[in-house]
Amino acid sequence: MQSGFDIAIVGGGAAGTLAVIQCLRQARAPLRIALFEPAPRTGEGVAYATSRAEHVLNVPSGGMSAFPDRPDDFLDWLTTRPGHGDAAREALARGYAPRREYAHYLRARLRQAGEASPATLEVIPRKVAGLQRDGDGWRLAWADGQARARRVLLAVGNAPRPLPVRGSGALARPRLVDAWDYAGVAAIGADAEVCIVGTGLSMADAVLTLAAGGHRGRVHLLSRHALLPLAHATTHQVDGTLRVEDLHGLGVRARLRRLRRQVRDAATRGLPWQAVMERLRPHVVALWRSLPPAEQRRFLRHALRHWDIHRHRVAPAVHDVLRELRDSGRLRVHRARLDMAVAGQRCIQLTAHARDGRSLVLDVDHVINATGVELRVQAMRNPLLEQLLGEGHALPGAHGIGLATDAGGRLLDAAGQAQDDLRAIGSLRIGEAWESIAVPDLRLQAEAIAGQWLGKDPGPA
Repeated sequence: MQSGFDIAIVGGGAAGTLAVIQCLRQARAPLRIALFEPAPRTGEGVAYATSRAEHVLNVPSGGMSAFPDRPDDFLDWLTTRPGHGDAAREALARGYAPRREYAHYLRARLRQAGEASPATLEVIPRKVAGLQRDGDGWRLAWADGQARARRVLLAVGNAPRPLPVRGSGALARPRLVDAWDYAGVAAIGADAEVCIVGTGLSMADAVLTLAAGGHRGRVHLLSRHALLPLAHATTHQVDGTLRVEDLHGLGVRARLRRLRRQVRDAATRGLPWQAVMERLRPHVVALWRSLPPAEQRRFLRHALRHWDIHRHRVAPAVHDVLRELRDSGRLRVHRARLDMAVAGQRCIQLTAHARDGRSLVLDVDHVINATGVELRVQAMRNPLLEQLLGEGHALPGAHGIGLATDAGGRLLDAAGQAQDDLRAIGSLRIGEAWESIAVPDLRLQAEAIAGQWLGKDPGPA
């Protein structure tokens, strides 16, 4: 058994790495910090694990700093990178860097934070499978070891949603490929007929990889709404006339009516609809929390997909690729619900039905699962989260998504009590905060948690 730690962070993707950086930055004493991450590199997770150049950030580089108090930090780092240093700073800020660069950036800042901190960091390449209350702290367990920590932060990241269709159990790689399996998507033959289930951001990644590999076959996109991601505006503008405080007392329908009216008004002033969204962006968490539970459920049932395509936008160049492929007929979009997948000797037959009752049958060589992130903790198939729920250390979050936390990320136990020494960051807080997976949200959460823990008790155990 390893000796005790002051802070243990479970998960070393972007959220966990940001949290470690903040703990190292804010430490004022020789604390011991453990980061549990089984992957060979920190700072990646599913979002930044890609090594492919066509996978770019979904936010301009000027908005991707890891630090709330240093908004140009990523841009400063990017200017030192080979291939970027010769570009004009303003152009870099407006551009969309490859996502692999962001993982390099996080690791560089993690190294710098460690070198300058009185605290020490130990990266443990293990997957934590159990967490038990142990006096004034927690005992963490994994396959071949245990450790004790005074405080634990859960940063387990995003889990892929399984393909929601009968017959998917009979499909296996390479016929069924997850959109986050970047190598698997790239290995699909140039003439293969492909169906991508889901039309969100991971779909765009898959289409870009196929296009970069010279794919010539048809690609079918299948989803219930058939709504593709929209693009960022080519210039960054904010509609300062929108009074966000006026939205707080409104329900979902009234808010949407108000926003549509604002978009029409912005257009008369020469502003794109994206300028309204940019004004709204810093207030989304407060707007979500101001909705009564019934209105939050209304949003999840009726407005979620429309919100996603306007809020989670893609780079203009990515949008252009999707539009060109669709205009050429090589990318075909189907609005239908997938019913069944049957694996034959030569192809996979997919059957789906549209809202008007018509049936759709597709015979394809490969299916790419791009259905997105699993929000329901009980469906994530994570032994650690299942154990915490089963033993009463945690509760499902609002509407069954994420875990129940307070506004500071403290997990609520079975009695509804907030636990200061057990917190969550990132996607596990989505039920309480809604906006909880993008870097602007993660960096604020990381800074706040480190400040509350270390400001309250900066000394070691």
